[in-house]
Amino acid sequence: MSRQAPRDDIDESELRVTHPEDHAAGPTAVAVSMKRTLGAMGVRRTAESLLKLNQADGFDCQGCAWPDPAPGRRHTAEFCENGAKAVADEAMLRRADRAFWAAHPVEELRGRTDYWLGQQGRITEPMVLREGGTHYEPISWDDAFALIAEHLNGLESPDEAVFYTSGKVSNEAAFAFQLFVRAYGTNNLPDCSNMCHESTSVGLAEVIGIGKASVTLDDVHNAELLVIAGQNPGTNHPRMLSALEIAKKNGARIIAINPLKEAGLIRFKNPQTPQGVVGHGTPMADLYLQVRINGDLALFQAIASLLLEWGELDHDFIEQHTHGFEAYAEHLRALDWDLVLESSGLAREQIEEAARMIAASRKTVYCWAMGIVQHQNGVANVKEISNLAFLQGNIGKPGAGLFPVRGHSNVQGDRTMGIWEKPPAHFLDALRDEFGFEPPREHGLDAVGAVKAFRDGRAKVFFGLGGNFVTAMSDTTVTEDALRKADLTVQVSTKPNRSHVVHGRDALILPPLGRSEKDLTGGRPQRVTVEDSVCSVHASHGPLEPASAQLRSEVDIICSMAIATLGDRHSIPWTEFRDDYRQIRRRIGRMVPGCAGYEEKVDQAGGFVLPHPPRDTRTFETDVKRAVFTVSPTEVLQVPRGRLLLQTMRSQDQFNTVIYGLDDRYRGIKDGRQVVFVSPSDIEAQGLRDGQHVDIISEWEDGSTRKVERFRVVSYDTPKGCAAAYYPETNALVSLDAKAVGSNQPAYKSILVRLVPSVPDAPATGRPEGMVANESTDSGGEPKHYVAPHHLS
Repeated sequence: MSRQAPRDDIDESELRVTHPEDHAAGPTAVAVSMKRTLGAMGVRRTAESLLKLNQADGFDCQGCAWPDPAPGRRHTAEFCENGAKAVADEAMLRRADRAFWAAHPVEELRGRTDYWLGQQGRITEPMVLREGGTHYEPISWDDAFALIAEHLNGLESPDEAVFYTSGKVSNEAAFAFQLFVRAYGTNNLPDCSNMCHESTSVGLAEVIGIGKASVTLDDVHNAELLVIAGQNPGTNHPRMLSALEIAKKNGARIIAINPLKEAGLIRFKNPQTPQGVVGHGTPMADLYLQVRINGDLALFQAIASLLLEWGELDHDFIEQHTHGFEAYAEHLRALDWDLVLESSGLAREQIEEAARMIAASRKTVYCWAMGIVQHQNGVANVKEISNLAFLQGNIGKPGAGLFPVRGHSNVQGDRTMGIWEKPPAHFLDALRDEFGFEPPREHGLDAVGAVKAFRDGRAKVFFGLGGNFVTAMSDTTVTEDALRKADLTVQVSTKPNRSHVVHGRDALILPPLGRSEKDLTGGRPQRVTVEDSVCSVHASHGPLEPASAQLRSEVDIICSMAIATLGDRHSIPWTEFRDDYRQIRRRIGRMVPGCAGYEEKVDQAGGFVLPHPPRDTRTFETDVKRAVFTVSPTEVLQVPRGRLLLQTMRSQDQFNTVIYGLDDRYRGIKDGRQVVFVSPSDIEAQGLRDGQHVDIISEWEDGSTRKVERFRVVSYDTPKGCAAAYYPETNALVSLDAKAVGSNQPAYKSILVRLVPSVPDAPATGRPEGMVANESTDSGGEPKHYVAPHHLS
């Protein structure tokens, strides 16, 4: 059992590049998981937590939103390496108590990395940083809620407050949070979906009437073909590999579409099978298309044109269930193949091979993640994948469908519960009818809009329900400068993170119970619920003793804040909600679509599945009551000579902005993170060498540039003209105005950059992870408008 904090901070001079692994998981994953969990939690807590992780009578993983098998099909160890790391990270024995905060002035902490901050341990009591103060200090819960109420009730308008939600927040907390925010008087409810799958939510809603996956886990198991685009399951959704292994054993084939070769899409060694431990494991992708960054739309259109040319269509589905086919077909017949090949970076033969595999499949599941949506044309990418599914009727039948794989455990559930800056009228009507007040109707601020509002002085209070907003957002310097203008920042956080040291004039940290911990709020055992990527809702209750007796549940924090801020306004029974979460679930059951009988259904083993009209009955609640074919222009992201397209991505040792460690076995990186992966041909063309340190400079058409310093060049198998680096270190390169058309989602995956040799032995810039300020910014007012290097209509 270890309570020792990690070494002082990251020393990138210790970074080593080794041979990347050619498979995901395997016995190494087991060894790493056990070393990490035993070292952080000890033997007893490791056993108590991991044996309950993702079990029907246990708690839901804090990591990704991959669906659980039916209760009778679950393994005793129903978790992956990253799931074990997530539990260890939350249930660690180290404590960031009042002594920690007294020993470290905020100015010192500001120079630390998020990795170091997160490793200091669990926060044990509420902390406050007063205006002009140098250290966070303890504050009572009642005084913390009073301070929040003072600021909120002192604003000229409720729209001067912003209420952000992390995707780990439970359904009960999310429902209570949106109820409080709307009772207070605003729809300023940005969430982490604004940064991840917002393009999916927008695109799918427009073409099938609902922004969620149309598949079940059984559909994945029984598909004849799986197309996995812009996704790295080995790192981001490791339990997906077990489902793909089942599909492969059932005869499925897999097409992987991704710029980088990723271990999890090449081979999977299941550590729960003899073949995975001592054998060669299961080969994954039958065809691997290393598409050029932002070349996916052209690739999908080319495949669709071949299906049309070959007559490989489901004419009955198209005639009975779709709208806009003729216009789409006309667009495909005029497709410019030279443009396709330039945009995708693939040979025609490769595209034709993929099209033949799709044509031969009667049941195809299309999976995607951030590599599809975090582009300026992310919404169009989602619609193009949907077009492909419509052509062959691959929706609303077993073994087929659309599968956006969510990256955070309850991000989809939070949206179902009303966490959205653009709530539909029917949801607000139901809220009015249930609680007897008229909620605000004007749309609120999303994540990008929130940063601009603080930058421009239109927002005064930031409340973050979980997450690490400052680090997760694009344009790090602009985001940090904007949040520092706030009158009050409040962070509901289990551990220290960078959002605590980038703060308003007053700042609060409110420590909640973790999902792995027992919740006895109101003097009774409480449980919460979550929704996974396939619309399955189930209960979660932690087995561990809380890290501190002073921790409160998210529901408690929200309801207590509501009591302090609203008093008896609207006669909402906040005390009842706080003391008995069943009262919240009963209200959910009465007003949230698809949730009738919510409390009773949650009692079922494994929970229940929410209705999904396209999946269930092939009905589509779009404007035309049909699935909608969409025509999007085929374009090429032009890259000037001497420049590259950079995508940001996770390492194998992190989850979102949480850095578990400094290794990435799957890409051969050890003891460091400041690397940029570049093809050998580009290294030569740029006059660089493998292992050299470079500054990465992003360029925008408004003339501004952003820079991060001293990243080590790593020769890697990636398409010519394309590069990759880890976030959040490179989020600083992404302009706040670089966002997806239609969804306003930051475009983290297509950044025009140049690589410049670093000055030898250059001094540190004073910012963690080599970040430096914008080289070109406006002196005031609105920022320069970002115009992409190619036109998107």
